[in-house]
Amino acid sequence: MLDFSLSPEQIDFKQKARQFAKDVVLPAAWHYDEKDELPLWVLQKANDAGIMNTDIPKEYGGAGYGLVEGAIVTEEIAAACPGLATSIFDNSLGFEPIVISDNDHLKQKYLPEIAKNSKRICFATSEPMMGSDVAGMQCRAIKDGEDYILNGTKYWITNSAVADYMTIFATIDPDKKHDGICAFIVEKDWEGVRVGRHIPKLGQRTSNTAGINLKNVRVPGENMLAPPGKGFVLAMKTFSRTRPIIGAFAVGAARSAMEYAIDYAKKRRSFGGKLHTYQALQFKLAEMYQKVETSRLLVLKGAWEADSGMDPIITASIGKFYATESAMQVLNDALQIFGGYGYTKMFPIEKLLRDTRLFTIYEGTSEIQRMIVAGYLLSSYEPVMPSIDDVPILVGADQLFDSDGKAADTQAWRCPLCGYVHYGEEHPDECPFCFVSGKGFKKIWPL
Repeated sequence: MLDFSLSPEQIDFKQKARQFAKDVVLPAAWHYDEKDELPLWVLQKANDAGIMNTDIPKEYGGAGYGLVEGAIVTEEIAAACPGLATSIFDNSLGFEPIVISDNDHLKQKYLPEIAKNSKRICFATSEPMMGSDVAGMQCRAIKDGEDYILNGTKYWITNSAVADYMTIFATIDPDKKHDGICAFIVEKDWEGVRVGRHIPKLGQRTSNTAGINLKNVRVPGENMLAPPGKGFVLAMKTFSRTRPIIGAFAVGAARSAMEYAIDYAKKRRSFGGKLHTYQALQFKLAEMYQKVETSRLLVLKGAWEADSGMDPIITASIGKFYATESAMQVLNDALQIFGGYGYTKMFPIEKLLRDTRLFTIYEGTSEIQRMIVAGYLLSSYEPVMPSIDDVPILVGADQLFDSDGKAADTQAWRCPLCGYVHYGEEHPDECPFCFVSGKGFKKIWPL
């Protein structure tokens, strides 16, 4: 039985996040966007309010919520400021590899610190010359006794300047690609760890982004999250669980843009009437709402699959590239409705547009998501309909069924090249249309 309703607890949690977004996040958004600065006090308030680190299991001091609750909260925060939503959620991205790893020691050591003592953690796979191509990383991990020595640079790392811990992915040998990748938990105050300057960006300016340089960083063997050959799988499992949340960012931003556009259209007068009375604009609003609602359903489906123990990789990829691309369309339409005012910094659309542009890039570009989905369709998808050669396209015959609907004696043969159907007890010598030999004809009737 399908049920698309939220539980009373989820509704309360949603309302709590919505109020936090309006009371705390929204007033800070434009001020810190202009300063290009992450206000750490917002993250602390989010943690104190119980809307950050929501998916740490209860046995490690967390609230034990699932990804569905994470998506619900993230949409509300992103509706106020997508950049701050990114930094609030980034802790979940950082510790997700710990939660799904087999290393119980690291779970016991770090998860309670994050849950109870407001520690922050970032996630580092990307490098200056490698973004979505995780298998192409160059950061090296060389075994030294029981420890590993890390050397290299990670880049585009959200919250790296404010993180206490770092989930670092490295390789024992770049030539081994996927098979060489491993993962570690690194503490920022360890010798050899440096964080670069905050990277100036088009949007997401309220979210810290910087590089991490590792120079002869000694990592105890017990801090290995995944051994060589299993790090890539751990990263992909992490992304399949966090990509629905990227979709939730997009839903929140798109929803706000739509709401602002509706409000503006009801108040703005043009050509003797209010904007909302014109059918062309009404159609835009209707399509914006359609995209927001459709995106949310895909996002929640992906989150639900993950919470249910299913493999969410395909739904997560579809949800991410659909929701993020739809959000950009909604933002562009909203700006068009605002006209010149939408292009100014005195109205909210331009910031939402700048912030939203990143969503089609990070945690796997839209192109990467299409590759994942296409790979599934061409290798694993199980069709319901028969093969084209077996489709009974039966035309031009008088008696195919008897009075009871059963197959009559007529037999049908299909050309493997052009699809022509021949009726008779035997296949023809050749196809009268494309002249292919009749030996290739396939019997398609009776079934």
